[in-house]
Amino acid sequence: MSDVNAPSIPATGTDSARASSEPVVVRELGTVEYTQAWALQRELADARADNRGPDTLLLLEHPSVYTAGRRTSEEDMPRDGTPVVEVDRGGKITWHGPGQLVGYPIVALAQPIDVVKYVRRIEEALISVVSDHGIACGRVDGRSGVWLASEVRAGVLLPERKIAAIGVRVQRGVTLHGFSLNCNSAMTGFDAIVPCGIADAGVTSLSLELGRDVPVADVLESVTTAVLAALDGSMPVREHELEHPEITTATVNPQFTTVRFGA
Repeated sequence: MSDVNAPSIPATGTDSARASSEPVVVRELGTVEYTQAWALQRELADARADNRGPDTLLLLEHPSVYTAGRRTSEEDMPRDGTPVVEVDRGGKITWHGPGQLVGYPIVALAQPIDVVKYVRRIEEALISVVSDHGIACGRVDGRSGVWLASEVRAGVLLPERKIAAIGVRVQRGVTLHGFSLNCNSAMTGFDAIVPCGIADAGVTSLSLELGRDVPVADVLESVTTAVLAALDGSMPVREHELEHPEITTATVNPQFTTVRFGA
């Protein structure tokens, strides 16, 4: 486990989502058990709320684990009896595991606090990273995260697919939880659940979309730069509406229409 401290891009006045203009401390932690990372988040958030610590961005991977947000229902839970960690973020159930970059910004938000705008900034950062890999992506109304449009590929109709997820909580003006970006993760981790409670879409990764291995290490720097830029206001939030192709005749891919691949 190693910590890497890096300054943020300087805040740009009222455009910054952060209450402070001091640098964000970036910590790259490698692989960390979920409960250990959750305890660290709470420790850092308490210190930040009490003005005893800086804004911090944690970047890491988790061993395979399911986490259930406040809106998780019984039918969303794993059907194989796999244990689930219940957490106080928004959203429903999701999976974390190797090959997935997880980011936890522990940041004191500027007043007036607007959680939706904060989420849009994180989305913007991840959209920029995915787009820079040559993958067309954007937002879906009513659904957080970063999405790929439905498309016909090799005569097969693929549904909308989520490549990055976001779930946050703001407590005492400080953000907790954060985002995950599927890099080269084994998508079988989503098999036993309805990820995020959405059963009419799919999940995907950078590696699946590009047809080559894209490990977490390859995106650490770009994700760090983009998230800090979005938080500090130097990356404007844009629409990024998905463009759906006109569907004529195509065979629906059963893999992406089963409930287990909802995202």
